[in-house]
Amino acid sequence: MNEPPATRIPAGLRLPFDPLLALAAVGLMVASIVSLNETSGAPGDPREFAIRQSVFFAIGIVLAIVISRLDYSRLRELKYGVYGLMMGGILLVAVFGGVTRGSRRAIQLPFFEVQASELGKVLLVVALSAFAVDRARGLGERDTTARLVLVAMIPAILVMSSDLGSGLVYIVILFAILFVAGVSWRHFAGLVALGAVSVTFVLVAAPAVGVTVLKPYQTERLTAFFYPTEDPSKAGYHQNQSRVAIGAGGKTGRGDRSTQGPLSFLPEQRTDFPFAAIAERWGFAGAGLVLSLYALLVWRGLRILTVAKNLYGALIAGGIVAMLLFQVFINVGMNVGIMPITGIPLPLLSYGGSSVITTLLAIGLLQSIYAQGRAVAAAKGRGRSF
Repeated sequence: MNEPPATRIPAGLRLPFDPLLALAAVGLMVASIVSLNETSGAPGDPREFAIRQSVFFAIGIVLAIVISRLDYSRLRELKYGVYGLMMGGILLVAVFGGVTRGSRRAIQLPFFEVQASELGKVLLVVALSAFAVDRARGLGERDTTARLVLVAMIPAILVMSSDLGSGLVYIVILFAILFVAGVSWRHFAGLVALGAVSVTFVLVAAPAVGVTVLKPYQTERLTAFFYPTEDPSKAGYHQNQSRVAIGAGGKTGRGDRSTQGPLSFLPEQRTDFPFAAIAERWGFAGAGLVLSLYALLVWRGLRILTVAKNLYGALIAGGIVAMLLFQVFINVGMNVGIMPITGIPLPLLSYGGSSVITTLLAIGLLQSIYAQGRAVAAAKGRGRSF
């Protein structure tokens, strides 16, 4: 499929980026820094994590601005390199990554942990979208669907061996790109059936014959939300404390009287449970504001999908929106006790350089798609407002 030539953004075009998308991202970053500063101080230096997160944001913003000014269509020519980079990073972590809580998720550097599974999310969106566009004329064929599934499932399975949550995000990205590409519903039905069989095998059949597929801590995290009060020493403790924090926040929060976060009753509040920490300190008002910013982020992503100048841009936007929406749904769900604990971070709110930079790279891509789509519309003389 031939792509249109690279489109230059007219110099006179005001705001060659989506201001509402930028507003949502900035709002979430501010919320993250304020939350870390108020609820998650490190011993001896209460502002350490807030300062580190600010550095991560600064790096991510610079990268996002650079990407937003480039023509994203050029990435299609680099699909094999992008896919190879993703696979190389995942394998590198599997071999040389440090072991934390029984799994290898990152390579520890002096000032930064490189979590290849996080960066791989955006790389998978870019590469898989390119592979789909290359076979655009055969998107209705089973062979095309099978190839795309194979391309996505290889890294997903590798990531699942150590990071179940990120592996699930890879699968969601696959389904989103297939959906936006217009794959037949029969193919989706077949994939869902295959997924159901796989889950049954992993959770029921394999353990019944003595074969362990999931590690004990993974099984505990996936099942603890069904019985959170049975054994408070296990994973259910996390969700119990999270719900206590959210309930204690009330309408406007407990402010300086907060206990769950500041006194560390709430585990992993910087990474897995920042939403609960915010809800306790600022109540329904603070939690509602955060969810509103996520709603704005997702809405603008869907809007950008519809104005992309080509199929490649639409597929990238669809994959990114699905990635962000799924992570928000799962993380907030596990904070309120309706979803299992999978270790999926809350985009731009959870502490962590890999997650922050990955999310801002994704937002930079959305801004590039927006700018290119707007430039094409301007060149064609369309006065449509984006």
